[in-house]
Amino acid sequence: MILKEGIKELGLSLSDAQIDQFMLYYELLTEWNSFMNLTAITVYEEVCIKHFLDSISLCKAIDCTQEHTVIDVGTGAGFPGIPLKIAFPNLKITLLDSLGKRVKFLEEVIQRLGLKDIQAIHGRAEDYAKPNLLREQFDLCVSRAVANLATLSEYCIPYVKEGGYFISYKSEKISEEESAAQKAVKILGGKVVSQIEFLLPGSEIYRNLFIIQKIAPTPKKYPRRAGLPSKEPL
Repeated sequence: MILKEGIKELGLSLSDAQIDQFMLYYELLTEWNSFMNLTAITVYEEVCIKHFLDSISLCKAIDCTQEHTVIDVGTGAGFPGIPLKIAFPNLKITLLDSLGKRVKFLEEVIQRLGLKDIQAIHGRAEDYAKPNLLREQFDLCVSRAVANLATLSEYCIPYVKEGGYFISYKSEKISEEESAAQKAVKILGGKVVSQIEFLLPGSEIYRNLFIIQKIAPTPKKYPRRAGLPSKEPL
């Protein structure tokens, strides 16, 4: 009921088959989490609110019923990419993560849930943003990764086509972080559009979707080599 009510509160309507996919996802998440570190959140109600509903709250910022191409950078256990794919089957999603074991889990979830037009890739964000790989290939880049906005922008904006968006999920108000990131966003070809602040359905948990539009090509030298974006933010 928590999931169904939360979905309704987001203004969405999912089929019983989609709800079943979320349930199977939860089962696989807790099963694999017993022998590898996927998430510290395992209680069903908390997973529904903090992972599933949080992930699909992207619909507050973007019309997710359109056929967008989406890359989820630093997806971890598949958040937000897999819940977005379940809720909006029309999205074409690429999941990118640097840990091979997590990618194996993601591939299992994709196969067991019968998801189409979604792939999991093992690699670093800095490497796959090269021109001959995935650079400027996507309408949307999303990330729930824990990093400051300037660092995340350098990882994510290079993947976005001109006119597309990078949307960062944040769990706190980031006015200082936003100010510090303005320079990086501009250098990378982006423009800060807006923030959407809200509470997750069925909770008092604050969330902030930070929306950056790609308005110019990202200079070829970005992202810099592994480690620099986090050690020396632009």
